[in-house]
Amino acid sequence: MTSNQRAAEVALAHHWLVQMRGGEKVLEQFCELFPDAPIYTLLSRRDKLSEELRRHSLRGSLLERLPQAARHYKKMLPLFPMAVARLRVQGLPQLLLTTDASVIKGLSYDPSVPHVCYCHSPPRYLWDMQETYMDHASGLNLAARLLFKASAPYVRNFDYQAAQRVDYFIANSRFVAERIQRSYGRTAEVIHPPVNVGEFKHDRNRDDFYLIVSELVPYKRIDLAIDACNLLGKKLVIIGAGSELEALKARAKPNVTFLGRQPAFVLKYHYEHCRAFLMPGIEDFGITPLEAQAAGAPVIAYGEGGALETVIDGKTGLFFKEQTAESLAYALKGFEQVRDLFSPAEARRNAEKFSPERFRTEMKSFLCGKFPQLFEGYIWPGDSTFSDPVRPGKAKVATMLEAA
Repeated sequence: MTSNQRAAEVALAHHWLVQMRGGEKVLEQFCELFPDAPIYTLLSRRDKLSEELRRHSLRGSLLERLPQAARHYKKMLPLFPMAVARLRVQGLPQLLLTTDASVIKGLSYDPSVPHVCYCHSPPRYLWDMQETYMDHASGLNLAARLLFKASAPYVRNFDYQAAQRVDYFIANSRFVAERIQRSYGRTAEVIHPPVNVGEFKHDRNRDDFYLIVSELVPYKRIDLAIDACNLLGKKLVIIGAGSELEALKARAKPNVTFLGRQPAFVLKYHYEHCRAFLMPGIEDFGITPLEAQAAGAPVIAYGEGGALETVIDGKTGLFFKEQTAESLAYALKGFEQVRDLFSPAEARRNAEKFSPERFRTEMKSFLCGKFPQLFEGYIWPGDSTFSDPVRPGKAKVATMLEAA
């Protein structure tokens, strides 16, 4: 067995690759662990991806052949099952590792290949948040709503059947593990996603604006933050874009500023200088509030979902109890009275618990525990025992496997 053959023994898959968000940062960590693994995906935009992801072979589905697919893929929900089912993993890798918030777990592969799915969430629009999605989706016209309702049961069944083929689920939070149990009837081990804490400084002077960094989509409930800040006359800066942008702009007063998508240095500045970070939606986990805490900012979040696992109430942030603008406004007024009591260093220490190094260590432990024969003697990238400067350790691993 050659070192190149060894490199192809793990295949990666991710729902879609059109920008760098939390799910893609998890995939980056998998790419570090398996630097030669191909990545299967519904579609991709290489110009929007990090250098780490672009180094890998990206293998897309039939959807990539459609005009403007990478921009309008969310409107193609009825086509997802067909496109995913016809996306086949080539050869016989020794492991398929998917990272999924949609239906990529349903791609085709030989049934002898073990499949581990790192699940960011069962698709909200198919399972327990479907009505919320529909009620607040201002970007869907009547025809789109009817098509969505007609196709959702078919896509949901495809997703359920795909989940039954997964050997092991990993959830990004206890909240998602519970949703995996409700949706798929499957258990999942929890490994929290990574946050690159080292990118941020936590000792900057705070300004007088509140901050949101988010996709502007229905379930994020950015409307609540806008209404609360309108009510109190507080400055709110919103970084992000999405289907709800125009509707949100229409309800905002001059105290609300929309910056659209911004590069990393702009995000960094706003994290480090905001008075507090707002998270009014129910997040499955939520990397952005941890990035805010890494930058020393307290978080004011709705007290459900992943926020309960990332924010320490009264120490690194506050929870509001009802998902209404009035409840959030009440929390903001309370925060203003005690904001000097929140320690940037405490927020930073909490964020450090979610480092990339911790994530890789937990993933290695999980994989070695589930597949001891596959990873026995495997020298992981980044280990001090590497000797080969190009692909360290591969030749040694291949020799071990041949001897076995």
